[in-house]
Amino acid sequence: MPDIQAAKGTDTPLRRQPVQQRSAKRVEQMLDASAQLIDELGYEALTTTLIAKRAGVAVGSLYQFFPDKRAVVQALTQRNLERFIQQITERLDSIDAGHWWDVVDSILDIYLRMHREIPGFSKVHFGDVVDTQLLDESRDNNTVIVDSLVGVLSPNLSTPVDDLKFAITIANEVADALLKLAFRRDPMGDEHIVAETKFLVKGYLARKFGES
Repeated sequence: MPDIQAAKGTDTPLRRQPVQQRSAKRVEQMLDASAQLIDELGYEALTTTLIAKRAGVAVGSLYQFFPDKRAVVQALTQRNLERFIQQITERLDSIDAGHWWDVVDSILDIYLRMHREIPGFSKVHFGDVVDTQLLDESRDNNTVIVDSLVGVLSPNLSTPVDDLKFAITIANEVADALLKLAFRRDPMGDEHIVAETKFLVKGYLARKFGES
């Protein structure tokens, strides 16, 4: 089971960590249930009672681990971020991380697949719908994502970390804005806008750092 604390330095929303396999499975059921309900009802209509009922647990059991629905969705979002970064790490093992065209394709394709396939992800993304600092009280959500991406990319590059972080920040903000537009135009993501997003981000990073 993925660690609920998705990225190093993020705040854990859990009141207590599940120590037994049975408890850990129950927490995962709650997260899965919240994701399904967000897809069906949206975040605002989500309640702890609905989450517990869908997960097949008592409300009191939910409150043993989470103080409120925000904490449940925070844990869900952190789990999604961990899975996002894990998939990127695995993908980078099979490509040249200095070739920005392949890197951008890989990262954006993983994000697009999660948006289309992971329950709840298209409604909450990485948390801004709930709180711009849902992942970490000391950093906004996009900064947490950038820090995680830099942590994956920097070992494969000779670029100074501060320069890489600045460039990834710019690329992430551009991609974030354009992909939101793509999904406003088409629930599956407008392919023309997705293609332009990749073109812009690839070109920017290649100009900043070269192809190798």
